[in-house]
Amino acid sequence: MTSFSKIAILGAGSIGTFIGAHLVQAGHSVVFVGRERGKQESQLFGLGISDYTGNFFSLSPSQVRYVTDLKDARDADLFFITVKSKDTLDAGKSIRNLLSPEELAKIVIVSFQNGIRNAKELATALPELKERILAGMVPFNVVAKGKGQFHRGTSGELVVESNSYGKEVVRILKNAGLAAMEHPNIEGVLWGKLLINLNNSLNALAGVPLREELSQRGYRRILSKMISEGMEILELSGIKPARAGKMIPQLAPLILKLPDFLFFTVASSMVKIDPEARSSMWEDLHYGRKTEIAYLNGEILRLADEIGHKAPINHKIVSLIGEAESDSRKSKYDAETLSNLLGIT
Repeated sequence: MTSFSKIAILGAGSIGTFIGAHLVQAGHSVVFVGRERGKQESQLFGLGISDYTGNFFSLSPSQVRYVTDLKDARDADLFFITVKSKDTLDAGKSIRNLLSPEELAKIVIVSFQNGIRNAKELATALPELKERILAGMVPFNVVAKGKGQFHRGTSGELVVESNSYGKEVVRILKNAGLAAMEHPNIEGVLWGKLLINLNNSLNALAGVPLREELSQRGYRRILSKMISEGMEILELSGIKPARAGKMIPQLAPLILKLPDFLFFTVASSMVKIDPEARSSMWEDLHYGRKTEIAYLNGEILRLADEIGHKAPINHKIVSLIGEAESDSRKSKYDAETLSNLLGIT
């Protein structure tokens, strides 16, 4: 069995900090690598970790090793990559430049990022690692509340690509109190997650918490159309999305169109969402950061172009997010206005 002496969280934002804090709490040696703001917050306030079930724990500043230079993570042998997808290749190159061939031969890398291609991009930068680069999937949402406070607002299990290294990673995550599982068809799982994650952009444009958004049938109808369009493109491309846990992407369009009382009955058995939950894309727009739209809805457009098909609803969503990135005043639409813009009657 593989054992890891130190874990590095490369890109310690909301997701990375949440996972890393659990690992610290469980007694692992962890180094968080992220922005200067994250370092300052952790040094001043430590970390406060909460979730939708009411669980809470805190780490004092002395318990959190937060750095801004990857060189300070040189002695790590397990890397969790949680940077934005656009920075994946650079992250892989940075690891290559940091470590000697002998050191590279001993590490394992897990991508816990949005999108489909991250593990492959890491393998492009680090081809000799092969089966030591694992794709992973994060089904839940974490919101940074400021002053070192991070709140998980939705349910779901972490998923890791299945092999001998994945088995050990899952064991570590479970021992740290994080629900996790292996999956033999990680690419199918990532496509299934992407379909559900099309709501990331819709939630950003709605400008309201996830539960409030999904409580309105008008927004749910839009999301149903977005997912149906994505499923059509995947089917024409020969891609079969897979479920992980209780979320079944193929059923999502039908469930979303149900009347409110039926929707809440069905949805509540599949996913738990608390009032504070928002999408990571909403958070990016809120803080004036570039979103990951190209790696979510943009992947549907890429496939559509490859097969000579159109995806007008997701195309318009991508355009609206682009406008919101340039002008924050264009980042909140009610369901009726957005439906009209998307041509949904």
